[in-house]
Amino acid sequence: MKILFVGDASNLHNCLAQALRDLGHTAIVASNGSHWMDTARDIDLSRGPGKIGAVKYVIDVLRALPSMRDFDVVVTCGHIFLDLKPGKVRRVFDWLKRHNRSIVLSALGTDYYYYHACHDGKTYRYSDYMIGDKPSPYALSPEYQAKHENNWKLPLMREHCEHILNNIDGAISCLWEYHECYKPLLGERLAYGGIPIDTHNVKPHIIEEEPQKVKFFIGVQRDRNILKGTDLLLEAAQRTVDRYPSLCELTVVENVPYEEYVQQLSQSHVLLDQLYSYTPATNALLAMARGLVAVSGAEPEYYNLIGEHDNQPIINVSPLVEGDIDAKLEWIVKNKHLLPELSRSSREFVEKHNDSHVVAHRHLNFYEQILKQ
Repeated sequence: MKILFVGDASNLHNCLAQALRDLGHTAIVASNGSHWMDTARDIDLSRGPGKIGAVKYVIDVLRALPSMRDFDVVVTCGHIFLDLKPGKVRRVFDWLKRHNRSIVLSALGTDYYYYHACHDGKTYRYSDYMIGDKPSPYALSPEYQAKHENNWKLPLMREHCEHILNNIDGAISCLWEYHECYKPLLGERLAYGGIPIDTHNVKPHIIEEEPQKVKFFIGVQRDRNILKGTDLLLEAAQRTVDRYPSLCELTVVENVPYEEYVQQLSQSHVLLDQLYSYTPATNALLAMARGLVAVSGAEPEYYNLIGEHDNQPIINVSPLVEGDIDAKLEWIVKNKHLLPELSRSSREFVEKHNDSHVVAHRHLNFYEQILKQ
């Protein structure tokens, strides 16, 4: 097949494209490199600053269009897959649909449908925006008002997202959260893909024996600290270290280069990742592939979706249970003899469910169904 990915997020499309090439297909990525991550792409669609950058970006997109036609499948990174306003994104979407055999949505990130699913009080028990029937800490922040409250609720965003959804041939979700959001909207036009991890190029550092001290690790991104619950995870980890200084220690890195981040991560035992998720995302899965134990989201709904009932190595933390983070971290410290087993199970989990070739086969099966219709 000939497959085109337009846009990328956290290297998902680039990693998937490489796996598809390994399997003998043509896969092209046109993206901005996931912004600051600067991930690999075949067609660079990076937008520079200011008015000059905006004009140049539009020219770059127009110049790229002739090389973005005659593909079997085009996969867009969400509803806003270019750094343009919805009206212009829609025009590019319509062009891609006319000049290619099929078009598929990568269901990821926030959009009109996911935003409303998070707020309807029925789809999720909690989310980045609501904890039960109350606003999350992020939903009470000024950033939320600027980025979401006055964005996804706008009529033009609803019209844009409805247009995309009505004209795609199908969608593939990368997390349980997005799968649950789109299931009532798309039915059989929806498939679960998962997040691809190139396990062949991630060297595992399996914990071979019980460590004297548990090495907790947390990476802080200033602009996502409250959104992902990193602030609460950090506070709980510091309390745990204060209670058990002889049994554990904590490494905190903030906005460091990726290579330095990976180096310090690889010297640790336990990654503290997210609080408001049902599903382990890229950061947790990469850590697990390296043999770390992840403290993240891993709710029963997620394990049921992927059909995993035996190997469940992720330490799930819930924002609905008061003191849950402290209790789970204390459990890890008091049961550190289990870390070698959890380390091996974590690597095996990623190899089984998220290896990039495994995810690529899920995509290919879905593409084939679409092209037969």
